[in-house]
This record gives sequence, C-alpha cells and structure tokens, in this order.
Amino acid sequence: MIFVQALLAGVFQVVQMLLVLALAPGLTGLVRVVKARLLGRRGPPLVQPYRDLFRLLRKDVVLAENASWLFRVTPYLVFTAIWLAAALVPTFTTALALTATADLIALVALLASARFFLALAGMDVGTSFGGLGSSREMMIAALAEPAMLMVIFSIAILVRTTSLSLIVDFMLAGGVGLRISLGLALISLLMVAIAENARIPVDNPATHLELTMVHEAMVLEYSGRHLALIEAAGMLKLVLYMALIACIFLPWGISGPGEGPLAILIGLVTFVLKLASGAVLLALFETSIAKMRVFRYGEFLGGALLLSLLGAIFLYVSTGL
Repeated sequence: MIFVQALLAGVFQVVQMLLVLALAPGLTGLVRVVKARLLGRRGPPLVQPYRDLFRLLRKDVVLAENASWLFRVTPYLVFTAIWLAAALVPTFTTALALTATADLIALVALLASARFFLALAGMDVGTSFGGLGSSREMMIAALAEPAMLMVIFSIAILVRTTSLSLIVDFMLAGGVGLRISLGLALISLLMVAIAENARIPVDNPATHLELTMVHEAMVLEYSGRHLALIEAAGMLKLVLYMALIACIFLPWGISGPGEGPLAILIGLVTFVLKLASGAVLLALFETSIAKMRVFRYGEFLGGALLLSLLGAIFLYVSTGL
C-alpha cells in the first residue's frame, strides 16, 4: 500500500511539472488576448507564445565576445530553479512526491537564487542596459522579498507551519473565517506577484524604453534557446504565483492524499479555471492602470511591506502568541 501511494505521488508530481510547463505559455497568451479585446484590438492568437518559444529554440545562439561561462549557464539555472519552485506548489492535489520539501521558505530561496544569477548575467557582458536592469531588479528585490517573507510569517503564525500541503489542509478544514490579517496578506502577496512578474504598473515587458525597462534590460543580450529558456521561466513564474495565491487563499478543489480519480479530475479542472480567472483579472487590472515611474517603485512595494507587516501584527495579537 505504501509503495502504491509513493508510486502515485511520483506520477502526480510528474503530471504537475508537465502541466505547469504546458499551461504557462497559454496563460501568458490568454492575458494578451484579453488585454487586446479590452483595448478594442484583435490581438495575437492564444498560441502565439508557444510559436515564439519554438521559433527561438530553432535559432542559433549569438554570444557577446566577453560573455563568460556564467552568462551561458544562467538560462538553464534560472529555468530549472523556477520550474522546481513551481513543482513545489500544490495545484490539483497535495499527494505529491515533493510534498515533504514543499515549503514556502524553500520556494522563496529558489526564486531568489534565480533572480541572483539573472542579475549577475545582466552585468556579465558589461553593457549599460544590463547593469541598469540588474540594479533596478535588485532594488525591487530588496523590498519585494521582505514583504513576501512577512506574508509567509503571517501564514506561519496562523497555521503553525510553512508547509504548503499542510496549509492547504488547514484552509480546507474550515474554521479560519474572515480575517483582516489574511486580507492584508493577500493584497500584499498580489502586489509582490505583480512586481516579481514584471507586470504593469511596475514593469511592462512589451516595451523597450530605457527609462522604464527592468527585466527586459537584463536579458537584451540573450538570443536563441537561451532567450527561449528565460522567456519560458518568466511564463512559469506567472503560473507559480497564481498557483501559490490559489493554493493558500483559494484551495477549494485541491484533492488530498488517498482521494479517488474523480477528486483528481475536479482538482485539474478547478486549477485550470483558477488560472483562467486569474488571467482575466490580471488583464482587467493592467488595462485600467498606468505604468508608474521608476522612482515610485519604492512607494508601491513599501505599501506591500507595510500591509504584510500589519497582517502579521494583527495575527500575532489575535492569536494571543
């Protein structure tokens, strides 16, 4: 029996990793389609991100003369770290092979590692755009990561663990009720997700303006399969954050260990519906707000840090710790 459960956990883990990899370009394409429709344009087809990735994979890699080994291996490291982080977040079931290591702290560490190598690669070739993008990325990280950690501490105070599968079980068990602290943590996490995924109003990957570029400035020197891996990692990161928010705050539909095929199917359908809903809401938000100036990033992410801190304090006081 234990062997069968371990085998199923391994199968579900592989399915989850392939699922997030397959859905990531589609999610990005859906956001673009909805934004185009809201702006009264026809827009690119839903499958355009898939076509772009395959086109980049077929192209040769062009490297700068002074690019070091770090520049060449960074796309593989970034893609692997973010894919592994996405594999830790329960999407349709908590019966995963990596459940024991599916910890919020490990998740943040993987994302921080990917950002660290990408920032180093941005400076590696010595271009002004790369240095500019890396410095701005680190400025965002200095505010976004503390806010993310405070959200984690808030959840940990309430659930007494940072294990994602136990958080899902706790939320599904009911009894949490409506808490102001959780609402503040949710808003803070949404703001961090917008900044980390280079979305409007913090960044706009669709533009190449020197005054506003952050993420795009770091990866301007990449081409071919290297650029395809970095683009795919960015798409996976968007899925990861949507799955994380759904996992913590909207875990309904996620099946637990030992549940049957019907529960698994419900989990798969609800996960896809959550992603589609998140894409529509993100497109609505981005079409209703303008890109902010670089010097206002601190105010935006400082607000996220303040909200997460207030949420942790409220939980600390209300739970009597």
